[in-house]
Amino acid sequence: MEAIAQKIREAAKKLLSEGKVDVVIGYAKGSVPMREYPYFAYTPEEAENLTWSSFCCNNLALYTIRRPGRMAVVAQGCVSRNLVNLINENQIKRENLYVIGLNSPGMVDRRKVQALFPGKTITEVIEEPEHLLVKGQGFEERIERKKFLRSNCLTCVQRNPVISDELIGQAGPEGHGGNIDNVAAPWEKLIPAERWAEMQETFKDCIRCYACRDACPLCYCYVCFVDEAQPQWCAKSQDEADVMTFHLLRAFHCAGRCTDCGTCESACPQGIKMRRLTSKIEKDIRELYGYRPGMEIGAQPPMSLFKPNDPQDFIK
Repeated sequence: MEAIAQKIREAAKKLLSEGKVDVVIGYAKGSVPMREYPYFAYTPEEAENLTWSSFCCNNLALYTIRRPGRMAVVAQGCVSRNLVNLINENQIKRENLYVIGLNSPGMVDRRKVQALFPGKTITEVIEEPEHLLVKGQGFEERIERKKFLRSNCLTCVQRNPVISDELIGQAGPEGHGGNIDNVAAPWEKLIPAERWAEMQETFKDCIRCYACRDACPLCYCYVCFVDEAQPQWCAKSQDEADVMTFHLLRAFHCAGRCTDCGTCESACPQGIKMRRLTSKIEKDIRELYGYRPGMEIGAQPPMSLFKPNDPQDFIK
């Protein structure tokens, strides 16, 4: 990981020193273990703070929206797919974007790691090729890295960047071997009443903090529907109807656009498994329209246009 991080720093310094970009958007090491955060390097000196690790979970495409000037972005598979989405939706211009692409090794879910050490404070995590060395006061344990990957990384189908102007390291396998359809499969076995009960159970701990919305590269409206006053689509309460209205409407706004990057789940302070909702929509879009979002510049999401031969079997 450190070798890749050093190459990212070198690429960023070169771009900034030559004036090819105004900013390089990447990741920097957090003040606590396993909490790397988005970082904006405007000078070659600031580029020295860039890093790359198993804990780079934020989707950096979010920070390119309507940003003036020319920018470079560190982009693994999911970030690059969202960049393509934003180009197709006219939120960024390809000519103003320099993509520093790299293969994702799959990011580690810090919650899974912390759950292994209940009541203990982790002070350091050292990355090894296949393991993580977790240290804290009075304990030290080596754990197998692949057992602690984020759930969306386990079923990722595009780890390599879709677009890139420069590739750091070597391209790798496209996926981790997991079957993305398995995420939606449990829902498809349920009758409507059972499915609704599972939905209620999944989102019962939502505190309406909107961290999922604010972390999502697809949620770039100037005024979100939950903030609209005229008309008011849903109240700002913890009432179950309002909570479910928010999540259901947001999910359908992302239909045909969601790349299953998992940023919403990583951002949620309550640990809500939002992919239980979005996975079924993603599967339906893929099977009905043969469309995978973010894979091709110029492609149009199926929910944004109508074709006479669109499948309509669901209309009764």
